[in-house]
Formats: sequence, structure tokens, C-alpha cells
Amino acid sequence: MRSGRTVLAVVVLGVALAGCGGADIGPGAADEPGPAQIVDAWTSCAKAAPRAGEVLTVPGTGTPAPAVDEPEIGRIDPAFTPIAAVLCGREIRPGATGGQEQVATERHTEEIAPLLTALRLPHQQVDGDVACTLDMVIPPWLALLDERGRWLRPYLPTDSCDKPRAEVNAALAGLPWTTVDTRTVGQVESPAAEAAGCAQQWADMVWVETTNGRPGPPTSLAAGPLRLCVYQVPASERGSAKPAGDFVYGGPLPPERQAGVLRGLANRRAVADCATPASRFAVLRPLNDVGPDRYVELDGCQRFLVAPPTGGAQLGQGDDTLAALLGLL
Repeated sequence: MRSGRTVLAVVVLGVALAGCGGADIGPGAADEPGPAQIVDAWTSCAKAAPRAGEVLTVPGTGTPAPAVDEPEIGRIDPAFTPIAAVLCGREIRPGATGGQEQVATERHTEEIAPLLTALRLPHQQVDGDVACTLDMVIPPWLALLDERGRWLRPYLPTDSCDKPRAEVNAALAGLPWTTVDTRTVGQVESPAAEAAGCAQQWADMVWVETTNGRPGPPTSLAAGPLRLCVYQVPASERGSAKPAGDFVYGGPLPPERQAGVLRGLANRRAVADCATPASRFAVLRPLNDVGPDRYVELDGCQRFLVAPPTGGAQLGQGDDTLAALLGLL
């Protein structure tokens, strides 16, 4: 089990793996930040920052948070004396009955001296060529409170790569935060998907590959034991650039059924001239993670795609028999 301090470090220093959303750090590197907007009274993260950490959201799960006007980020006015800090964010936690859920958190601390020292550091100017990594660090949603209950969002000084300075990250990770509120905002992985060993969502790669080009014909590829994961594509996703399907059922594919599936994937039928998006598709993945992934449209055009890890996807034509073999386990 991870400690609360470890979980906090993940939130503070988290790297965005999908999308480019998230909170702004503040003014650009070349700009002197203006004063931060002071808000009369703190309410809660749920009201002041309902989207904090939303970059972790899995599309199609949870209820979107309402839009909210956030105060201007900037420097701390000398007339504003901070006495506490609030950190709003999100975490992925095990669900009460299995699976994983996304939880919004609100944390407070009054021991903010190290943090204030770090926040008053200047931006690190670029001196010559600087090698910056391509990962995008999402800055934390941070607020400072004064003794009157007013609050503001401070500008986070950045390094030469326009990411929060290491001193800011270290100060945030080292403070004794107290969690004052948590709320579940969405399901990341259902208990059924976890039990099946499948991801909650997956992209219909047959549609992606055929939209972007014409993969070559399939070849015979040996396969060890396979795991079947079947996904339903919401109507709003069908025909999009990368249709996201939601988990329906899955699990290890029985050997006798796998033999028939592999025979169906080895046929040499011509691929139909078809552009009907599938409402369901299957993903077949090696149980030992060695070998290609296989995708099968269970309706629509009923095509299949073999995607070796080294590239060179192969497209073939399935049929009702193949789709039936991939029915409920």
C-alpha cells in the first residue's frame, strides 16, 4: 500500500500521458506576472476547482464537471499574508467493490513556510541551449488562504523548460497535507474489466488503420494463449478519428475456441469495400504479452487487423462465423 505522502507526490509531480489540458502555470516565461486576483472567501475544491486534475479523466466515464470561472493567477500581493494552502487534485484509487475509480481530493496545510520560499523564487532564464524533455508536467491546482479566509492562486516559478521549478515540487511534496474532502468523480476500470484482465476502454484500431491507409494482407502468425476483450462503441464515437469502445465482456479465450478464431484470421478473402463503423469490436491480446494484438469488427464491415508490436499492420476480412466465435465467454 502506498502512503499518503507517496500518493501526494504522484498528484503533484504527475506527468500527463493523454491530452494537453490542465491548469496554467501562469504568465509566459518572458513576462513579469501581475498580481493574483484575491477572492473573498474560500468554499471548497468542488466549487472553486471542479476540473482540477481532469487530465486524468478517461473519456466516456463519469459526469463532466461544470465550467467555472477561475481567478487570475499571479504574484502574491505584499498586502496578502498567506497562512494556509489548499491543493485540489485527482487520484486513481481501487474501487470499493473492485476495479478503479477516479477521486477528487482537497488537501489543506498550515505549515507553508517552505512553500512560500519556493514560490518567491524567480523564473530560471534560459542560458544558451537547454535540453528539455517532451513530457508535459501538469502543474498542481494550488491556492493560498489568509487569516480573513480570502484566497488567491499564486504563480508557480518555472525552470528553463517552463515547468515548475524543482524547489516548488519539493516543497509541495514535503508538506504535511491533511485530506479534508474526497469525492468519486468517475469509474476508470469496472470490477468486471479488472476480473477479465481487460482495459475499461480501448480504441477500434481496425477503423483507425483503415481510415489512415490500407494495411497489407494478413500472414499466418503463431499465437500462444490469448485474452479476449470485447468493446461497445457509443454512437457518438462511431466514425470518429479514434473510436473509443467501452468494455462489455472478456477473459482468457478457451483453447478450442481460439483454434477456430485463428483459422478465421488466416483466411485470404478479399477485404470488402465497406465504410460502416462497427458498434462492437474484439481485441485479442497474448496472455504473455509476446506477439501481435488482433482486432476484429463484430459487425459493420467485419474486418480484422493483426498489429505486430514492430509495426506493419495486416488487414483481412472476417465473417459471421468469426464474430460468433468471439461471442460471450
